[in-house]
Amino acid sequence: MISGIIFSILIIMFVCFVAYISITDYKPHEVENIPLNGNKSENIIMPLELTFISWNIGYCGLGKDMDFFYEGGKMVRPDEDTFHNYLNGMKKLLKSIDSVDFILLQEVDEYSKRSYFIDQTDIISNIFPGYTSMFAKNYDVEFVPVPLTSPMGKVRGGVMSLSKYHPAEAIRYAYPLITTWPNSLFMLDRCFLSFRFKMKNKKDLVVINTHNSFFVKKEGPRKAELNIIKKYMLKESAKGNYVIAGGDWNQNPPNFETSRFLSGDVFEKTFMQIKEDFMTEGWKWAYDPDYPTNRRVKIPYTKGKTKTTLIDYFLTSPNIEVLEVKTIPINFEFSDHQPVYMRVRIKMKF
Repeated sequence: MISGIIFSILIIMFVCFVAYISITDYKPHEVENIPLNGNKSENIIMPLELTFISWNIGYCGLGKDMDFFYEGGKMVRPDEDTFHNYLNGMKKLLKSIDSVDFILLQEVDEYSKRSYFIDQTDIISNIFPGYTSMFAKNYDVEFVPVPLTSPMGKVRGGVMSLSKYHPAEAIRYAYPLITTWPNSLFMLDRCFLSFRFKMKNKKDLVVINTHNSFFVKKEGPRKAELNIIKKYMLKESAKGNYVIAGGDWNQNPPNFETSRFLSGDVFEKTFMQIKEDFMTEGWKWAYDPDYPTNRRVKIPYTKGKTKTTLIDYFLTSPNIEVLEVKTIPINFEFSDHQPVYMRVRIKMKF
């Protein structure tokens, strides 16, 4: 009798919890305008050489000493002192690149238990007071109940872009959900953030910050995401615009093969690799083949033992010349990703 009452109470509590999460579920539109914060200067880009940084900062919770339960480890978040060490390391690195024109960041937390409810968007914006900043949510859940012994709890984060120039607009484009209800209630709502600028020849420069799916083994959802961003990029390029996409693609770029990086890190191929014929002729994949950009978080980072891969890079339209691309090796000190730098030249036609 008592066990039956307890069981009934647990069922009621579970139903109420799912109902609450369903009601509070983040439901973004397919296309949404994103506010532009900070610098309001001229949005016509003058220089023909431009620089970019892409970095998944891992919400400053996945530095070198961390493993993660979702990848086979045990930890949910670092202790508070370690977290602040990662946070300060992230801030120091970003301050060292404050001359870069465009900064594309992923896994930036706005208000999450895993990052001690610190608003990282505010901290990062203050590092670049002369820049325009944009933030697009891709993870907003009131309570993530796993692992049961130490739940992740509240999560609110997304992708953040910063620009030395003021964009004409910034728009969030949704990727399709990768899982069905009720799992979808607790997963990311993936997206890419696009922002554009006017050029001297009346064309646009379109910059895209993308963070594609990882925790899914089915090819269908991954291909669906790629097809959405591909269609968008080809449409903009067909207008004569200059298009650059960077971010965490969570897949190896086309034709990328290695057994070990020059850094001494062990290479692990991703579940799915972008196909060689994904884009039409002339499009360029820009990455540094000598260094990994991501590590597995099954164990703390140990060079030569921890498996690593390359999933952070850029894709540029045919009217852009890639002059330089390099991974900034930080030995995964502050994140499970390493930053990637790129310098390009716009092939201007009037």
